[in-house]
Amino acid sequence: MRRYRIGDTEGMVVAGGNGQRNRLDQLFGPCYVFVDRDHSVYVSEYGNHRVMKWEEGAKQGIVVAGGQGQGNSLTQVNGPMGVIVDQLGTVYVADYANHRVMRWSKGATQGSVVVGGNGQGAQSNQLSYPMGLSFDRHGNLYVAENGNHRVQKFNIE
Repeated sequence: MRRYRIGDTEGMVVAGGNGQRNRLDQLFGPCYVFVDRDHSVYVSEYGNHRVMKWEEGAKQGIVVAGGQGQGNSLTQVNGPMGVIVDQLGTVYVADYANHRVMRWSKGATQGSVVVGGNGQGAQSNQLSYPMGLSFDRHGNLYVAENGNHRVQKFNIE
């Protein structure tokens, strides 16, 4: 993963760049990126079923969600896509193949389901291949679903 600043003609590697495997200095199938106000870079990895945090200048990342192999337990994700982080450092992950959105508190070893988790479907409490996530200024969570061709809004507080 490279960072480009306006006017730069070459990027600087800020995450991965050491081949595709599951070491802490590698990425495998990076999909989505979120940069927090401290310039830490969060990367969802479809191939490693995890979300990594790369602090500015770090040579290795830190697993902040998943990383326990592919699965549907609260310690796992299955093909993570969209990732966003709130001001408290809580990580929200679109758990694509599990049809849910997970929340991982800072330092947690397992997450909790905040949206979906009721099987794949089109009901208002179900998701189908969630990909994109965003918050509005009121704390509402927006989820873009590939399978249902819709965006849902959730009040998760």
